[in-house]
Amino acid sequence: MADLELSEEDNAMLAGEHGEAATLCLRMVIALAQVRGATRLLTVESAHVDGCLYHGQAGLDFVERLGELGGRVAVPTTLNVGSLDLRHPDLVRADAETTANARRLMAGYTALGCAPTWTCAPYQLTHRPAFGTHVAWAESNAIVFANSVLGARTDRYGDFLDIGAAITGRVPDAGLHRDDNRRATIRLDCAALSRRLLGEDAAWGVLGHLAGRLAGSGVPVLTGVPSTVTEDQLKAFGAAAASSGGVGLFHVVGVTPEAPDLAAVASPNLVTHAVDADQVRAIRDELTTAHGTDLDALCLGTPHFSLTEFERLAALLADGGPFHHAVRAYVTTSRAVLAEADRLGYAETVRSAGARIVVDTCTYITPILDAGLRTAMTNSGKWAWYAPGNIGVDVALGSLAECVASARAGRIVRDEALWAS
Repeated sequence: MADLELSEEDNAMLAGEHGEAATLCLRMVIALAQVRGATRLLTVESAHVDGCLYHGQAGLDFVERLGELGGRVAVPTTLNVGSLDLRHPDLVRADAETTANARRLMAGYTALGCAPTWTCAPYQLTHRPAFGTHVAWAESNAIVFANSVLGARTDRYGDFLDIGAAITGRVPDAGLHRDDNRRATIRLDCAALSRRLLGEDAAWGVLGHLAGRLAGSGVPVLTGVPSTVTEDQLKAFGAAAASSGGVGLFHVVGVTPEAPDLAAVASPNLVTHAVDADQVRAIRDELTTAHGTDLDALCLGTPHFSLTEFERLAALLADGGPFHHAVRAYVTTSRAVLAEADRLGYAETVRSAGARIVVDTCTYITPILDAGLRTAMTNSGKWAWYAPGNIGVDVALGSLAECVASARAGRIVRDEALWAS
């Protein structure tokens, strides 16, 4: 086990000069550093905490104990989704005890000084860490977005360690904080795919699912894609790659900030996997567990719907009628993005079509969908991967335009020409 060098401030914290909660949390960070073989700790500029989703009594006991010990975050800290939609408290179908504990957990983290953002996409808020800065983010899609799209540096921090880093402002100098762990481990060549297909967020979810399968917990690099790739598409890719694999960082040559060219992130003999339309369509079909064309629900917003996604959805809905009366439509977003979508009129267009807008939580981790729903459509590779196991629905994956057309028709509608290109 490597020797760990602590700063004067670290030793003061261990001695209790910053309070008992800080001492407890620093001991956790030090234990992680010793496991990871780190020789020093780094100072982080911000944190994003995922532990506010209620999984049981242990998480609640932990956060309330930190509060009793005088815990307070040392750096700006945002909060991931909770188990409730606090704006629409009757939306989640949970028993009274679970609801009460979930609310206490969310309140417990807020009492520690965390910002009640309740979003899995903190990068859609005004605070975005700068290139090269060290942060401590939890939640898989947030981690991969911070590392890849923003060029900030965070390792994979889970429940308890996330708030431990937030209270101490310290993390081990290990994992994706270090240059040598940020090099690509596999290349996906996408030059054979059409620009039309690469223009769809759902195609990026499919590519992400494939990348996670191939890379595991490694670092994929994509080549052969246009420089016009959007943040929403990168979001979809990273979320899916972090779900099917353990990807915490990816590069897109000519797009992401650490990859101006392939040589900047990869060795010349890097293993290359050529991707074609047949493979993309096969992965789409693998993520589609529904059989036939029956459709009960539409679920958008995993990770949370962005303002630009609201704009595109509103534009699609402005040119046609409302959703079919038998299809329940859900759009999940953060309360901050919803406020902007309301101000710009996008949210009203979405509601007028028949959709219900969910905030603070997510439809694949909490019981929100009506109990009788059996088949749902989504444009999210992450939602498609997790929902069958988590909430017991069959899923059809498709582009946003296919999702809207299907929800209007009351049955699954495909544009096979898109997926063959």
